[in-house]
Amino acid sequence: MKNNPSIYAVYVGYANGNFFELINLENGKDVRKSFQATPQDSWVLIKITSAEVFRFSTRGAALDFIMEIMKQEQVGDSPGYYATVADCPFFRHVDKDLLHQIHGFSFDISRERAANARIGIRQVDWALADTGTLVQDATSIAKRLVSTLPEIHIALLPSNGLLADMTALLEKLSPQQMNYISMITGPSRTADIERVLTIGVHGPKRLIIIVIDDLGGNN
Repeated sequence: MKNNPSIYAVYVGYANGNFFELINLENGKDVRKSFQATPQDSWVLIKITSAEVFRFSTRGAALDFIMEIMKQEQVGDSPGYYATVADCPFFRHVDKDLLHQIHGFSFDISRERAANARIGIRQVDWALADTGTLVQDATSIAKRLVSTLPEIHIALLPSNGLLADMTALLEKLSPQQMNYISMITGPSRTADIERVLTIGVHGPKRLIIIVIDDLGGNN
């Protein structure tokens, strides 16, 4: 970037999963101002947030983990702290009494409640190993609301839903049976504003993927 000041940014990824954006501050006053940089600064380094992935062998262990996340995020019965859930096979086979102990946790979904939720939870059908993309038949609007409006999206994935790539996915999709296919790769991000990467503008700031073996085989 020193040798070619016209380059705005460089993306760097590492094998351990860390991903960074190095931004050239010499591209204009607006860029420097947006980062509150000093005249002596030449560039800024941003760590790009990716999805968090966890794996559990049983529904019970996964539920305990979800409960702990809701506790950490202070889920409660007030706007901005709800936990809204799209009904799915996972929650049909867990201890509902534990869930009812959490104030603000609800299977009742509306646009207003989802927009005021801290956490949205849904089960997805597949995930692509090569890109980390989640895929689901999202014909039900409830599934779309809980995955796009809350600040945190928790996606539940049966381990046998892990596919190699898009080719493997296309072999399973049936346009005749699915009117709306949803694909999500990482938290919401955009660089439309001053070419500065921003997280959470058009969707959740945080994506947590929970892979569960006994929800659907062992892949």
